[in-house]
Amino acid sequence: MAFTQLDPPLPVTVQDRGKGFAFAVIDYGQEHNLIWVTAITETGEIWCAPNPVVRMQANWTMGRPSPAG
Repeated sequence: MAFTQLDPPLPVTVQDRGKGFAFAVIDYGQEHNLIWVTAITETGEIWCAPNPVVRMQANWTMGRPSPAG
């Protein structure tokens, strides 16, 4: 198991939770999804979300559109 603090935190969207900043990633190994430790902006909640439900937020400068879904 590896716990990695992200510096700087990454702006992400967690499906069904909203926009926030991922400040850490937990990696339990090859048989598991990465777990993104994310502070949700609107509610202040901290969620540990599995990789399939986490999306990077839009970034016009990088040419990345808003995530679908």
